Amino acid sequence: MAEVRTIIVDAGEDGVRLDRWFRRRWPHLTQVQIHKLARTGQIRVDGARAKAETRLQAGAQVRVPPLPDAPPQTARQAVSSQDRAFARGLVLYEDDAVLALNKPAGLAVQGGTKTSRHVDRLLAAWGEGFDRPRLVHRLDRDTSGVLVLGKTPAAAAKLAGAFARRRTQKTYWAIVAGVPRPSEGVVELPLVKRGFGDREMMAPADLKDRAAEPAETEFVTISRAAQRAAWLALRPVTGRTHQLRAHMLALGHPILGDPKYRDAASADISGDLKLQLHARRIVLPHPAGGELVLEAPLSPELRAGFERFGFEAHEAPDDPFAGPQRSR
Repeated sequence: MAEVRTIIVDAGEDGVRLDRWFRRRWPHLTQVQIHKLARTGQIRVDGARAKAETRLQAGAQVRVPPLPDAPPQTARQAVSSQDRAFARGLVLYEDDAVLALNKPAGLAVQGGTKTSRHVDRLLAAWGEGFDRPRLVHRLDRDTSGVLVLGKTPAAAAKLAGAFARRRTQKTYWAIVAGVPRPSEGVVELPLVKRGFGDREMMAPADLKDRAAEPAETEFVTISRAAQRAAWLALRPVTGRTHQLRAHMLALGHPILGDPKYRDAASADISGDLKLQLHARRIVLPHPAGGELVLEAPLSPELRAGFERFGFEAHEAPDDPFAGPQRSR
């Protein structure tokens, strides 16, 4: 960009730091470059010098100096037309503020050392910088279902705040080994990350352990297949890593198809089933007001479990936690 421009701070950007405001529009800029532009007075806010950490106000005028061009994307970085179509095909709901995707099992939310295809990378299908949707919560790689994102900085902040302040209602569907007794209840069990051989898992812990985190999960039995397996609705009150999987194992009813949190009985019952855990429904406040209800259809993995045990999706009420349940 060779020319000087003046850009008005949008209402949805009120309170955003100046450096982050730049990075959202021009993600190729480094923090060092932005600090230098601010320090030398090339960036100005309402005509005055401003530090990189300055909080912007809606309506402020930001002087944007000539900026270096973004380097061309490599084949590794670019999103292919196939991936773009795939990402767009995951949309459950979209408006100016909110994007909800139906995340398939096996697709990581964020990248890692050996993960090049993940949700965060696929979000380039909506654009880069300011146009790129922002993650506000997470799902495990092998968990399918509703994933919510914010489409503007302000919307993302409000959505993330709703999750952090527990103003959302998340309902997961799971098929577990055996039938819990009682058929509904609350698991309050602190969790801590432990090393088991060459891998890490979340394990029950004493609250006196400084590394332990409080964790709470509500559960309701929706249906059962004799005493062999049960279909549960799970509601995480807290949001610890692998919380639902660790809590169900601790309860003595591991989620079927789980390669990490299992026992001999659940491994035998699972057979070739994949993880039977699905983020079915989220109810949350919309950033613009009102309530938003988002629901994901059965994943192929959970459908395979339903077919094996004879469960039908219509058996479940919209909110299994709303009142006394009758398990069949």
